[in-house]
Amino acid sequence: MPQRTIFSVIESPTHPYFTQLYQKVGIEELCFKSMRKLMSKIKNTQPDFIAAEFFYGYGNNYAGVNISNLDVMLYSLQRYSPETKVIVFVDKSERQYVDKLNDILPLYAVFTRPFNESEIVKALSLSN
Repeated sequence: MPQRTIFSVIESPTHPYFTQLYQKVGIEELCFKSMRKLMSKIKNTQPDFIAAEFFYGYGNNYAGVNISNLDVMLYSLQRYSPETKVIVFVDKSERQYVDKLNDILPLYAVFTRPFNESEIVKALSLSN
């Protein structure tokens, strides 16, 4: 069985470090410093998972079209990697906005700070 992969988009210093946790459940992690680099990669490599932090677009320049930093990536997944499961990490203060993303592409799992590692392991293990 080929090793499963997770692409982590690390856009801020608050992104959780779960490399060892992913390794424990047999998932190889590839890290990306920007959403643009991730989207370039998914055009030719489809990961099993994508892990990203959610940042609500309070005053974005998109005239209210985009909900968050994840919208464009989710639209790209529809075309290039629709089977990829999206895991979202979110601050408790922004949790209320995350579910709007399900209209673009259903999210696999949403984890709110403080993170419960056993719940993350369970979600990753269920997808075998």
